[in-house]
Amino acid sequence: MKTSQDYTTKEALLELYNKPLLELVFEAATVHRRFHNPREVQMSSLLSIKTGGCPEDCGYCPQAARYHTDVEAHKLMSVESVVEQAKNAKENGSSRLCMGAAWREVRDNKDFDNVIEMVQAVNDLDMEVCCTLGMMNEEQAKRLKNAGLFAYNHNLDTSKDYYDDVISTREYEDRLNTIDNARKAGISVCSGGIIGMGEAVEDRIGLLMSYMEMETPPESIPINALVAVEGTPMAEQKPIEQWEMIRHGRNHENRFSSISRSLISWKNKNEHGGTGSMFYGWSKFNFCRR
Repeated sequence: MKTSQDYTTKEALLELYNKPLLELVFEAATVHRRFHNPREVQMSSLLSIKTGGCPEDCGYCPQAARYHTDVEAHKLMSVESVVEQAKNAKENGSSRLCMGAAWREVRDNKDFDNVIEMVQAVNDLDMEVCCTLGMMNEEQAKRLKNAGLFAYNHNLDTSKDYYDDVISTREYEDRLNTIDNARKAGISVCSGGIIGMGEAVEDRIGLLMSYMEMETPPESIPINALVAVEGTPMAEQKPIEQWEMIRHGRNHENRFSSISRSLISWKNKNEHGGTGSMFYGWSKFNFCRR
């Protein structure tokens, strides 16, 4: 993985960000083709293994227990059910399964033991395994690695300056520490953010600067667009417009995705789909780019 030394300050990033859109797309595509096969696509599947009931107060999240949303809480899935879902995903072309649990943090209990079994079982299917389980310590990261975990997802969400406007139950440093623990265990890192939460452009740049300042940036930086859910504090946020989504969004090599592509050359840069209302009919841009 390589980072561009041309963009080491916020001022340089803003200058890159403000380039004419097609110039930025061209630059990003040039960097991408230098390191990757542009015709290669990886399909991944996301599975919620434990839904709802989260004790945190992330302003965007309908899985927080304190908000009144339509999300129904479910306990942790069984290992057998997860394996069945993984087999189905593989039959449909996915080479990676990402398992997500609505936890604040990993706890050393029976549920975590079951997750370890899930990771081992899916890994035995010759699939890459990714987890997003909240905060974890170094020993827990080692257990996941030894079980066969390929990647760990833990988003920074936004810039450090805007972070307190989004969440108060976890510090920005807590997120950085979890990423560091994954790194120490030899696990690939997937970490990104959300746009459309009321942040300024400078905050989007600040998010990328957080990754640029890491000794080893994440292998994957998913850029998400807020889907405002009734019952959450961000329910009244206006949706990102179509062309703003193309400039900033996560499913096309465009302004925000292009700027991150221009900064960092990944083994994989995933541009995640799945929140249907954000596309506004632009479904042709919905793909996972390897």
